[in-house]
Amino acid sequence: MKNLMLLPLLAVSVLVYAGPIEDEIIARIHKVGELCLVGQACASGQMMEAVSDSAASPEAIYERSCSTCHDLGIAGAPKMSDVAQWAPRLEKGMETLYDSGIYGLAPGMPAKGMCFECSDDDIRAVVDYMVAVSQ
Repeated sequence: MKNLMLLPLLAVSVLVYAGPIEDEIIARIHKVGELCLVGQACASGQMMEAVSDSAASPEAIYERSCSTCHDLGIAGAPKMSDVAQWAPRLEKGMETLYDSGIYGLAPGMPAKGMCFECSDDDIRAVVDYMVAVSQ
C-alpha cells in the first residue's frame, strides 16, 4: 500500500525532469550544419565550395594515392615499370584496367585507389600514365 502512495510522486518527478533531459538530448544530436544548394539563400553560416582535385596531374595523383602499393607491389599490385607484371593485365584491355581502377579489385585494390575526390576521368588518366610507364 505504501508503494502505491509513492506512485503519484514518482509520476510527477518524471514529468518535471523529463523536459530538461529531453532538451539536453536534442541539443546533443542537433545537426551541425545545413545543406545549401546553389541559388538558395542560406539561413546562416559560411558556405564552402566543393573542390575537385581534377587539376592535379596523373603523376601527382599517382604519387599521392597509388604509389604506396604500386611502388612496392603490396597486396598483389603490379609494380610500376615492371613490364612482366603488367603484361597479363594489359592483355585484358584498357577498359578492364579502367574498371579495376575505378571500382576496385578484390582483395587488395580499393575503389579509386582511395582517391575519393578523384573523378572517373582522373582515374583513367592515372591508369594511362601507369601503363605508359610500364610498357
